[in-house]
Amino acid sequence: MKNDVVVELKDIRKEFPGVVALDRVNMKIKAGRVHALVGENGAGKSTLMKILSGSYGQYEGQIILDGEVTFFRSEKDALNKGIAIVSQELNYAPELTITEHVFLGREITDRFGFLRKKEMIRKTKEFLSYMNLDYDPETPMKKLSVAQRQMIEILKAISRNGRIIIMDEPTSALTSVETEIFFDKVKQLKENGIAFVFITHRLEEVFAIGDDYTVLRDGHHVGSGLISEVTMDDLITKMVGRDIEDIYPPLPGHKQDIVLECRNLYSEGVFSDISFYVREGEILGFAGMMGAGRSEIARAVFGMDKLDKGTILINNKEHKIKSIQDAMKLGMAMVMEDRAAYGFVGVRSIRDNVVLPNSNLYIKNGFIQKKKVADDVNKLIERLSIKAPGMETLVGTLSGGNQQKVVLGKWLVRNPKILILDEPTRGIDVGAKQEIYQLIIQLAKSGMAMLRISSEMSEVISMSHRIMVIADGRVAGELKKEEATQDKIMRMIMEEGAKNA
Repeated sequence: MKNDVVVELKDIRKEFPGVVALDRVNMKIKAGRVHALVGENGAGKSTLMKILSGSYGQYEGQIILDGEVTFFRSEKDALNKGIAIVSQELNYAPELTITEHVFLGREITDRFGFLRKKEMIRKTKEFLSYMNLDYDPETPMKKLSVAQRQMIEILKAISRNGRIIIMDEPTSALTSVETEIFFDKVKQLKENGIAFVFITHRLEEVFAIGDDYTVLRDGHHVGSGLISEVTMDDLITKMVGRDIEDIYPPLPGHKQDIVLECRNLYSEGVFSDISFYVREGEILGFAGMMGAGRSEIARAVFGMDKLDKGTILINNKEHKIKSIQDAMKLGMAMVMEDRAAYGFVGVRSIRDNVVLPNSNLYIKNGFIQKKKVADDVNKLIERLSIKAPGMETLVGTLSGGNQQKVVLGKWLVRNPKILILDEPTRGIDVGAKQEIYQLIIQLAKSGMAMLRISSEMSEVISMSHRIMVIADGRVAGELKKEEATQDKIMRMIMEEGAKNA
């Protein structure tokens, strides 16, 4: 029955050598509901779900499934009892068809061991129909989008009688449109009694899809309840143990000298008539919906994308910026939205990631100045509080927040005058976000002019001196921090959309 407790985690405790990862954690998961599991990195979310999905067998406490105490010896054991996990990093063979992927490891064969391919295709069609997915079961997995592959993973779980599906950051690689479609499918499956556990850093998504919540902090259970009875501020306070007012630091004052000015920027089919300025020590926020053109404007200013028309002035002097190298020579730096694709090389060390874009600073007479590199990188690690054993640590092994600090750090060694930050806190937990906020404040105090793009309304309002609202590739309006509200920003976006409809 919908709303019945399907599984209960009771007094779960898990220790690793020298570390208590979970201490007497409780959680109840109900049929036909989405249970959001939230907390900072290291709070114990993944550990708890690995226990529930059978990955970790050594723990204290009880898993009660359908009213009976249960012990899972493996992921396969948990899966056989209806508990499946859809990980953030999807594992699939690109050349396999949807049918082959769904039945991988449990193929249907006849008594001679030959595949009953037609029966597998027929069953896959039935599962696709059940989920209202209009896919050809013989489509190769490599031809599906990330969102479609996510849905096939859920279909695979359901095909194995999955009743409880754990989703770990399922929307991290999805566009806003794909996320909406994904959530629609989850809502449909809820109606059929399937329970979901939803792990995400995007708290706005918790309120878009969640019914219940559990908050973990430092391995402890600090709260559970109905999503309808809490605010985002309430959740953040529970997650970090302090009030929301303490999350966003106060903005410093800024000078009046204009460092960067853009006039009538135009890129055919992308954006038009974009004009703005940023002063010394000022943070200018770009607000707007995904696809509004915010990132494209920033990329064009930084020389990454083509700019058809417009004027860019730095310290009142006009410049033609045709490449990233041009921008860097003029004292500009940009932290990209997709840090994994553009921000760092995961299989290289912190030191290498700092040196790669800054080789001109460290090469003298054809040789790398190793001592200067070591001094600068170690100073960065200390200054930015990067949690890593040392500068030889591979960046891919760091948490999202520490990866972002490395991305910022590689630019800070150049002492840029202008810093463009595109979604600088995406995919990192609240505690790491606060550290990034503090760093941004320090940079503003040093006189750096910053253009900052964020999809989180509360963040862009709290961390900007002024806010430019971008909609449909145009400037929909400008607001000072003191007058900005989410309602005003959304109204500007809607009004601009209506004008261009």
